[in-house]
Amino acid sequence: MKIQILGMGCPKCNMLEKNARDAAAELGLPFEFEKVNDTDRIMEMGVMMTPALAVDGDVKSVGKVLTKDQVLALLKGGR
Repeated sequence: MKIQILGMGCPKCNMLEKNARDAAAELGLPFEFEKVNDTDRIMEMGVMMTPALAVDGDVKSVGKVLTKDQVLALLKGGR
């Protein structure tokens, strides 16, 4: 599973990354993290507001910091 955090490295992006890492670790899922901070690439993914979260290239959340529990629910639904 590839989890992508889209954003420029702001505090909200960093918090989303932490919550996503914690959620994936709690589920015991094998995962790879990628930080996407290239504006062109972010826009190519259809994201106009950050932070954003994508799983396996599919954007799941835009413009907000999901809690660990919200990310858990997203990852569980994606299994």
